[in-house]
Amino acid sequence: MRARVWGCRGSVAAPGPDTVRYGGNTSCVEVQLASGHTIVLDAGTGMRPLGVAMADEMPVGLHVMLTHLHMDHLQGLGFFRPLFVPDMEIDVWGPASPVQHLADRIAMYLSPPLFPVHLDDLPSKLTFHDAPEEAVTIGSATVRAAKVTHQGPTVGYRIEEAGRVLVYVPDHEPTPGGSLRDVPAEWMSGNDIAHGADVLLHDAQYRDHEYGTHVGWGHSSIAQTMDFANKAGVERVMLFHHDPYHTDDDLEELVKEARARWLGAEADVDLAYEGMTIELDDRGTRILRG
Repeated sequence: MRARVWGCRGSVAAPGPDTVRYGGNTSCVEVQLASGHTIVLDAGTGMRPLGVAMADEMPVGLHVMLTHLHMDHLQGLGFFRPLFVPDMEIDVWGPASPVQHLADRIAMYLSPPLFPVHLDDLPSKLTFHDAPEEAVTIGSATVRAAKVTHQGPTVGYRIEEAGRVLVYVPDHEPTPGGSLRDVPAEWMSGNDIAHGADVLLHDAQYRDHEYGTHVGWGHSSIAQTMDFANKAGVERVMLFHHDPYHTDDDLEELVKEARARWLGAEADVDLAYEGMTIELDDRGTRILRG
């Protein structure tokens, strides 16, 4: 599989000269499978340029998998060009709710007065599903979701293809206000899908000295992120969901803190950035610098 980051900023888009290296668009990751299917993880503002790139050739099958419905993970959906292709079949997955169907919740955004076009008026053919807590087959991969600790129904996703595993957990506060040091791995929120991953894209919004004023906001400190990754036994960590107030220079200080807490090689901890491409196949894992 090949994953490309189209947006990795958290909370709100933050374009500008101080975020050029790592990007200002919010969460969106494209995963291309060997079968020709495409999975799009989240629909942040990075989804708009992804849709432009797809305009000339649509994938064999297109699945949009939402971790949750906060606006920084949904705002790009209305600007995703495949939605406006007549009869284009798109499967949309998201966290289950006991109150409203996924389509009804998304329609609260994709309808007036917040958006000029109603969800029901789109020419594409949308099918909505609850995020799969049991593995489902999509093309040449299997995918499953698991609930994680964040405000509102929120999940992370585990994608497996040909023995390689990519895990995506962009919004996660595994132990609000506490430490994971003494928590057994199997008790950690998110461990079920993250354990043994080849690549983990994980929330790393706050530096440790910032976290105290953001406890309960649903995002990780660097200590929590790295303790989680170490305990889950992952091979590589991509720090994700960058705070909108963090400049490129701030992020480069943040990754130093993360590497100091990592039990493996420093090169296996990195900052996600727009244009980063990750290839996972029988030759291993490679990061293609975009």
